[in-house]
Amino acid sequence: MSGVIAKPAAPRAYLVGLQGPDQTREEAEALLEELAELSANLGLTIPARQLVRIRELNPRFLLGTGKTQEIIAEAKAHDCELVIFDDELHPAQQRNWEAESGLIVIDRQEVILDIFAARARTKEARLQVELAQSEYFLPRLRRAWSHLSRQRGGGVNQRGEGETQLELDQRLVRDRIQRLRAELATVRKQRDVQRRQRLRVPLPTAAIVGYTNAGKSSLLHALTGAHVLAEDKLFATLDPATRRLRMASGRVLLLTDTVGFVRRLPHRLVEAFKATLEEALVADFLIHVVDASSPEASAHHATTMAVLAELGADHARILTVFNKLDRVADPLRLTELKVQFPGAIFLSAHTREGVDGLLARLEDLVAEESIPQALLIPHSRYDLINRLHQAGAVRREQARAEGVYVEGLLPKRLLETVREYAIPAEIAKLQMPEQAGDAVA
Repeated sequence: MSGVIAKPAAPRAYLVGLQGPDQTREEAEALLEELAELSANLGLTIPARQLVRIRELNPRFLLGTGKTQEIIAEAKAHDCELVIFDDELHPAQQRNWEAESGLIVIDRQEVILDIFAARARTKEARLQVELAQSEYFLPRLRRAWSHLSRQRGGGVNQRGEGETQLELDQRLVRDRIQRLRAELATVRKQRDVQRRQRLRVPLPTAAIVGYTNAGKSSLLHALTGAHVLAEDKLFATLDPATRRLRMASGRVLLLTDTVGFVRRLPHRLVEAFKATLEEALVADFLIHVVDASSPEASAHHATTMAVLAELGADHARILTVFNKLDRVADPLRLTELKVQFPGAIFLSAHTREGVDGLLARLEDLVAEESIPQALLIPHSRYDLINRLHQAGAVRREQARAEGVYVEGLLPKRLLETVREYAIPAEIAKLQMPEQAGDAVA
């Protein structure tokens, strides 16, 4: 007898995409392909899928009765255990589909929520996901009880007990939602304190944003050498990671990797993850990463910009970076992107082609956030000199009897802290001639 234990077969899912009247077939197929990738990230097997063109929505099944029966028959013919819709199903429609088919029926929102639940690592991310799940499943509790009633045999005599239990469960979930919101508020306050501590050395900051799987974490690693999770799959990382980038000039930039966006992202997740994406709101500028190898690159760019607008972060200065240059097989496609997005940077975080060009542009952006300034800092304030060095702002430094003379490019955030020690430029020029004995930072 063999001692090898067979792995359980992956659940099989039948995918249903919907092409609306205002949508091209190519757009609908791209969304259905994305749903397949999302589903595969949950370990599901996808033996078959179908794209349905609809002119008007059926309130009971979303689709017409004939198409509903056809999909159920197709799913069962492929031995599928569940049907996944690429569009949102209302709770009643979900119940109707499951009652009609005897299969588990879910939508894109539930798939994304499950992926987020599996990938969240920090306490804040886990709380945010649980809150989003609780809000999603609250109106669907009746669906869960319908499963239990079938297992118990159902029947009219059990309806009262079921309704009573349903009301109790709804109250428990509502209470849990309130506790999660309160706990999240506490965690956010702690994170705000951590951010303020980080900004005590008020360095320029940039948030890396973009569509999921565009290579944001890989780019952060290529720029800083930071060891952050970087996998070729959707939502590989949900938790923001901040790393220091010391550039050739000596100046320092704080880079933060953020959660990726996706089309048809559940609105409750946008709300739940607003705290995670607040890094994009407080950053001096944004690095918008787009997968140059994706045929949907333009759509992905538009999706990210739409979410940034919803967050109120679209007004920030944005540097567009097309990543995965090494995967672009069609030179014509590359030319089209360069025409469509003039001023964008094209690179490969994997091979590092073009990374030097991005570093040079970052130097320029940080320099724009800096002001040339001469300072005479008292000997009693060496803490300020240390902060200037940490920011990479010191170009010349000279000890004098009355204090330490410093010249440099100061980040605007730091300027207010040392403004009282500033020396007018014309006086500084007379006081600080070029000398071989000067200390250069």
